[in-house]
Amino acid sequence: MYFLLFGFWVLLNGRWTTEIALVGVIVCAALYAFMCMFMGYSPKKEWQLLRRGPRIIGYALYLVGEIFKSSWATICLIWSPEKEIEPRVTSFHTRLKTDAGKVVLANSITMTPGTITVDVQDDLFLIHCLDESFDVGQEGFEMEDRIMKVEALHPGKEAADHE
Repeated sequence: MYFLLFGFWVLLNGRWTTEIALVGVIVCAALYAFMCMFMGYSPKKEWQLLRRGPRIIGYALYLVGEIFKSSWATICLIWSPEKEIEPRVTSFHTRLKTDAGKVVLANSITMTPGTITVDVQDDLFLIHCLDESFDVGQEGFEMEDRIMKVEALHPGKEAADHE
């Protein structure tokens, strides 16, 4: 993170001089120390995030694909004169344990057209669906499984194994 902060410092300054570099080193070190002391940041967490990088990128690509598929399904539903739109509110319990995982799931559901996360209470999600076919609470919810893989500390194991 320190190197990202320093790179951002140099980028914002737009040029490279010894003075800018020295001030950047000091400011970035102070900011990094502040993050470690008061924001719960640590090099260990940074390393875990770096190890999860490929899974995070994989999930992001999966999410983009789901957004496109859901967009197409929403367009077909809206433009189809013979199909009747039947909005509904549904709920489901998630297996995700971390707050971060639940936030990612709630935001991912909301980003896919046709569904909106209305409320999250502990492990209960309340979802508004444009139609019954958009119900994410149905069995075999792949988005939740993929988030669990991203949360996992070791590749191939689910986050639930590491409570």
